[in-house]
Amino acid sequence: MGTKKTSDRLNSAIIFVTVICQVWLSLAKLSGINVWPQPRLMSWPQRQATLISPNFIITSPEHPYLSSSVNRYLNLIKNEQYQPQVTPSVNITTPPLLTLSISVENLFTPLHHGVDESYTLTIPANLSMANLTAQTVWGAMRGLETFSQLVWGKPSLVAVGLYVWDSPLFPHRGLMLDTSRNYYGVDDILRTIAAMSGNKMNVFHWHITDSHSFPLVIPSEPDLAAMGSYGPQMQYSPDDVKNIVQFGLAHGVRVLPEIDSPGHTGSWAEAYPEIVTCANMFWWPAQTEWADRLASEPGGTGHLNPLNPKTYQVLKNVITDVVNLFPEPFYHAGADEIIPGCWKASPTIQSFLSKGGSLSQVLEKFVNITLPFIVSLNRTVVYWEDVLLDDLVKVDSSFLPPEHTILQTWNNGPNNTKRIVKAGYRAIVSSSEFYYLDCGHGVFLGNDSQYDQPAGSSTGNGGSWCGPFKTWQTIYNYDITYGLSEEEAELVVGGEVALWSEQADPTVVDARLWPRTSAMAEALWSGNRDKTGKKRYSEAIDRLNEWRYRMVSRGIGAEPIQPLWCIRNPGMCNTLHPFV
Repeated sequence: MGTKKTSDRLNSAIIFVTVICQVWLSLAKLSGINVWPQPRLMSWPQRQATLISPNFIITSPEHPYLSSSVNRYLNLIKNEQYQPQVTPSVNITTPPLLTLSISVENLFTPLHHGVDESYTLTIPANLSMANLTAQTVWGAMRGLETFSQLVWGKPSLVAVGLYVWDSPLFPHRGLMLDTSRNYYGVDDILRTIAAMSGNKMNVFHWHITDSHSFPLVIPSEPDLAAMGSYGPQMQYSPDDVKNIVQFGLAHGVRVLPEIDSPGHTGSWAEAYPEIVTCANMFWWPAQTEWADRLASEPGGTGHLNPLNPKTYQVLKNVITDVVNLFPEPFYHAGADEIIPGCWKASPTIQSFLSKGGSLSQVLEKFVNITLPFIVSLNRTVVYWEDVLLDDLVKVDSSFLPPEHTILQTWNNGPNNTKRIVKAGYRAIVSSSEFYYLDCGHGVFLGNDSQYDQPAGSSTGNGGSWCGPFKTWQTIYNYDITYGLSEEEAELVVGGEVALWSEQADPTVVDARLWPRTSAMAEALWSGNRDKTGKKRYSEAIDRLNEWRYRMVSRGIGAEPIQPLWCIRNPGMCNTLHPFV
């Protein structure tokens, strides 16, 4: 008897689950419209759409960057004719949409950190005009991107009876690209910025120089690029920089330059060997311990010598020219990964140490001279976290005034974010455990013995120091204010994914960046949770899939995240069983 009751209950449960699944799958197949990043508030109750008129226009105030953006989106809306992988189920209404009218409250607010990027988009049913209102032109650009994603098909349809209110959760939503280890052409950078704009990201963090090469032409110090770059065809001229900066502004993306120092400066030695310690030396000498290495990777040797006065003559010229080239109010000064062995290779620094000095004091001297100089040029200084948190070489916090300093974290996940904000500093989160896009591809040593192991041996992380590969789900689910109080979370200005280029160049850059970067873009724009507080990654995958295909149609070589079959059969590639 008990067995029969148990069996009946089990059968009832199976029937119930089956019915729920069938309803869920049938609803999933009734595709809606896909917008990425998902707006904070979007209402489309009747699932209506109308044709885009052949005479469709966008009216807006005159503004150099907004007008450029309007022209770009008008061309896109009229000619993209994107065909979704799953066509939205809609009711067609009339009349066709003839006009998108844009109004901006504060037309001349500059694109600086913390600028208002909010917008409201209203596309009524049964009217021929839609309205986009924003506080700034930068918010209007975000609204134009949303509008463009509401258009699909041939002939083009647009969702109507729709209302959007939108604004980012975090003011700093960035992507860091290293152009020193491998060179990227200007067109590759422009394409990356365009993709960022489509994902409503607003900071292109340009790690321009490093020990491997110095590709930026500095007008007052031309020998740095002439001798330190990979060659004349692998340099960025002042005109190139102007083009990139202006393109960024026309897409609502700030271009934040990083000139890393005092570490990561081996390329400077080609022009100024006297100011660089341990340059061009073998990175990890034979018969020495890891702690005594000169660099953490091949080609990485070379630190500026803070005890040589000429260091500051050259560096101040570089800083001044970079500030003149880049209008961005933030200046990234690096200051990461000071390798003790490199500085100890200098007789001058050895003499200082023999008299009771420390390497941390050497770094403090450097920061105490350069930070006030950068601030005097009306810039906020961004450093990597190492300048304050490194185990061996760091400065006292008294050298880093919080009002002029932002720290970018890359180690130990939420723990280091906590340490930074607890000390009273603003933080940019780039935790390598979640946001480093180069991870999971092994290492580039030519004779790495860790790969010569007996069959069946543990492969660990495949030789990658920060492996495994960071999937879009890993990125999407990362909460960058995890474990922080409300007051501490206010100091987290946002986050950046990072692509270091030891094993990346223009041939792979799109696939390394996209659509994984899109995952961070949504998490920082509207969050990774639904209205109930539940993580929404299982819902996000269908939208991200569709967005990836649209990016590809726009010329971005984003990698696939599922077989095409999955997006054409919504819900069928999920599981009803949790993985533990």
